[in-house]
Amino acid sequence: MRSIAWSAAIIYLQVWSMLLFRRFAAAQKVTYTFPEFPYKETNKNEVMFREVEAACERGCLGRHGVSKVLCIRQCVSPSCYRDLYQSDLLEEGEVDVRLNSFKGCFIQRYNKSRP
Repeated sequence: MRSIAWSAAIIYLQVWSMLLFRRFAAAQKVTYTFPEFPYKETNKNEVMFREVEAACERGCLGRHGVSKVLCIRQCVSPSCYRDLYQSDLLEEGEVDVRLNSFKGCFIQRYNKSRP
């Protein structure tokens, strides 16, 4: 009988702590904002970005992981890199939600620089 009471008490405490943790996690939720540049995924834009990215990748040999990604992005467009990554660098394992904005920034500034 006692073991049933203890089991029930343990289950109650586990459920209560889970609910408390969820409430705490919801209160800690942070909204991440960054400059957004519209990007239209067309063959032309993708080819342009991939060509520049491939050229930059050759210049970032020897780097791995996030360091390599950031090196390539900085090479592709130093000004877009500054606007989107410099103040809050990518971290290992982070999903890069800024990539489409980076591509949009790159295409926008590339097109402005053309005569």
